[in-house]
Amino acid sequence: MARYLYSYSCHEEESELCRLELCRLLDAPLSDGFVVSEHRVHPSRSPFLKRRVELALSGASLPELQEQLPLVDLNGATFKVLCTVADAPYSYEEQRGLERSVGASLIGVADMRQPERLLGITFWQQRYWFGDCEEASAVWLAHRQKPQNYSTALGTRVARAVVNIASGPNGEALSMIDPCCGMGTVLIEALSMGIAIRGVDRNPLAVRGARVNLAHFGYSKELVSLGDMRELEGHYDAAIVDLPYNLCSVLPIGEQLDMLESVRRLADLAVIVTTEPIETQLSASGFSLVDRCELHKGAFTRFITLVK
Repeated sequence: MARYLYSYSCHEEESELCRLELCRLLDAPLSDGFVVSEHRVHPSRSPFLKRRVELALSGASLPELQEQLPLVDLNGATFKVLCTVADAPYSYEEQRGLERSVGASLIGVADMRQPERLLGITFWQQRYWFGDCEEASAVWLAHRQKPQNYSTALGTRVARAVVNIASGPNGEALSMIDPCCGMGTVLIEALSMGIAIRGVDRNPLAVRGARVNLAHFGYSKELVSLGDMRELEGHYDAAIVDLPYNLCSVLPIGEQLDMLESVRRLADLAVIVTTEPIETQLSASGFSLVDRCELHKGAFTRFITLVK
């Protein structure tokens, strides 16, 4: 079974969100700045991942690893070697030295600017590891510039992480629904990752804005429809629900439960985003808690709860 080492970073305010997302996406516990997983996902899937290195060849010492490198078939491709810090706190100079040493042991042509193949070197569990390398690109950054926006909508980074919390590593094989889709931020992030998702909202202005935004990024406007989640039919693998601000504090308890029971009926698993804890309501609606986190931004807090 292949294994991959992923490097990641996050702001302190997003540390809980990062933990929940990466544990779901990679199905592995986090170490300080890196994760080792058997799941092969592109690092661009997550706003927190930076790089993926396949743990293909290893040696108890650097010379032992270097003995194997002349046998690596590069198929005539130019290459560049990147060092990823894991268990050993290598300095900048030490990292560059490792890259040069490994690169000199390969048979091929190095290209530091536009290599055809990226290769990685790292140190994990008292061994040196080498393999193919993939770097993340922040594709979600372009999604910030939408024609239509809500000031209270999830940011693209958070929306992308929430989609990964809902999907886990096999998102492309799942069906999702966002029954309070607003301007479509979650939809755009899911679609950009190849995940099948449908959006619904009971506000005609939101539906109109979401359709404009989807079309702006080349997605079908037909993926968004006008409707009330309590009247929806069908079944999905996962639902993502960003409840409007203060919704649970102003709706009568009966209506709160009605909405959450509708989500329970629509999907096997759900990620519920709120501005206050609603564990009691979720339990009364038939959900079981899987995991949760808090996302802080100044004095404002969002509660992100994974239930099934």
